[in-house]
Amino acid sequence: MTTNMRFAFIAASMLAITAFAAEPVKVNDGDMIAFLGDSITEYGNGPVGYVNLVMKGLEVAGVTNAVKIPAGRSGHKSDNMRGRLQKDVLDKHPQWMTLSCGVNDVWHGARGVPLDAYKANISNILDRCAEAGVKVVVLTATMIGEDPNNGNNRKLAAYNGFLREEAAVRGLPLADLNADMQALLKTYPPEVKGNKLTADGVHMAWDGNRMMARGVLRAFGVPEEALPEIEKAWRQIRGFREYRISVSADEAKAIEERAKADGRNVVESARDFLLGK
Repeated sequence: MTTNMRFAFIAASMLAITAFAAEPVKVNDGDMIAFLGDSITEYGNGPVGYVNLVMKGLEVAGVTNAVKIPAGRSGHKSDNMRGRLQKDVLDKHPQWMTLSCGVNDVWHGARGVPLDAYKANISNILDRCAEAGVKVVVLTATMIGEDPNNGNNRKLAAYNGFLREEAAVRGLPLADLNADMQALLKTYPPEVKGNKLTADGVHMAWDGNRMMARGVLRAFGVPEEALPEIEKAWRQIRGFREYRISVSADEAKAIEERAKADGRNVVESARDFLLGK
């Protein structure tokens, strides 16, 4: 390669990198996003659950006035989601839907959904979304227990393999959360015992919700360089933990007088009072 050719190659590469970095987030201002799933998604609609972390992340990334449509239901499998897709999602006319499905299909054992039926259910959901003009982000199912080699996770691999194939064939954005979860678990030192990303092996704790939200945001096209600022915003969301405290009569009087003087509610005033603000 001559010097001129080398410079031309470098220049072309820099242009490609710049274009990729400048590619806009897929979600537009004001878009509605339905989050279809099971209890992981239902609980993910809590103050610092992955659904609300995704919405905050989009806001920080510059997407204004996006609207969430919570559609997670505890215990639901692919057949349940297929049955309620019209009412819970399509009738509300969202621009986007995230699909999180597979954990209960496997975890419920004999009451679960066999792989062939699961494939039919998922294909039906994706077909109907395409017909309705709803764009779908496919989420691979997260782990069932934080051991990738247990029986449930070995069985789940085929379900996730199908999701990856469908996303590729249909040209849909994929958030490979199962792969992200396995990779993140490897970063914890051996002395850290017990569940790291989940509260009970399945339902997400703080680190698990952040992991899921990061994966969905990447699938939506949010650039990596935006994630540190998004993480900072996540840490400011109230609802991470609640404390019940007792105060004295004098403390209560001081808090209430301060709230009245500032024109604020007592809870906000108490928070600042106790934090020394």
